[in-house]
This record gives sequence, structure tokens and C-alpha cells, in this order.
Amino acid sequence: MQLHGIPGEILHLGVPTPTVEAAAEAVGTDPERIVKSILFLVAGQPVLTITCGPAYVERRTLAALYNVGRKKVKLASPETVSQETGYPVGGMPPFGHRSPLHTLIDYRVLEKPDVYAGGGADRTLIRMSPLTIMQAAQAQVLDLLIPPGLGSDADID
Repeated sequence: MQLHGIPGEILHLGVPTPTVEAAAEAVGTDPERIVKSILFLVAGQPVLTITCGPAYVERRTLAALYNVGRKKVKLASPETVSQETGYPVGGMPPFGHRSPLHTLIDYRVLEKPDVYAGGGADRTLIRMSPLTIMQAAQAQVLDLLIPPGLGSDADID
């Protein structure tokens, strides 16, 4: 972040933060302020989604955006996440990956004053503005979430 002039704070924590709940507890905040970066394979191509809180990503939205059937949208395996991003599941940051990824950010993330995201390891988070995340990731803004109460078609972190 410092090398590229991206403003934010890196937090090295004494506990692992692999889930939204664990991360929120570690920094003493609401789970809705925890950003999760979830990698999908859409017709075999990596697509990164950025959402906040314990929300579910709507795979039908990804399928429609890329003009493929819903069954062509799959959650990436931990091995694929590591290969494509250079980071482990549970600590993946929303930007700064091994290779550029097409990135989508849920509009609700941008409604927060600041958020916490994966910092590259399971005991590290970054705190920054959602706008900074959107710009650093060159993310497209969309409604990515399943409406509350309809979690059956979901993939979660």
C-alpha cells in the first residue's frame, strides 16, 4: 500500500481473522464493516467480488453479467485462490493480487465510512475507506447480494 500511495492502516492482530465474525470481534466492530473478498470462477475465468458483512453473493447476478448459465459460476477452491491472488482464503485483500482480476464491489460497501478488509494473512487486516478499495481494485459497482432470507443460492466466504 505504501509503495503505491494507497492510504490505509495495516493492523497486525494477535488472533486469526478467517471469518467475518472473527474479524469483527478482533477489532471490536460491527460485522457489516468487515469486507470480504471472494473469488469465483465464471466459465473458468477468475472474478473477484467484494462485499461486506455476513451477506451472500448472488451467483445469478454474476451469471447474467457474464452471459453464462448459473452453473458456470463456481466458488474458487483455496488452491485456485492462492494461485490467482498469491494470498490464502481468509486473509485475501481486495486488491494487490498476483495478476489483475476483474473485480466487482457491492454498492453497500461504499455506504460505510471506513471498513476492514483482509490484509494478506489470517492475522492481518487493513482499515481504509471503501472508496479507496474501489479505486485500488478498479472495481465495478453492482448489487451483488441475495435479498435477506433467500440464502439458498449463495456462496459465502
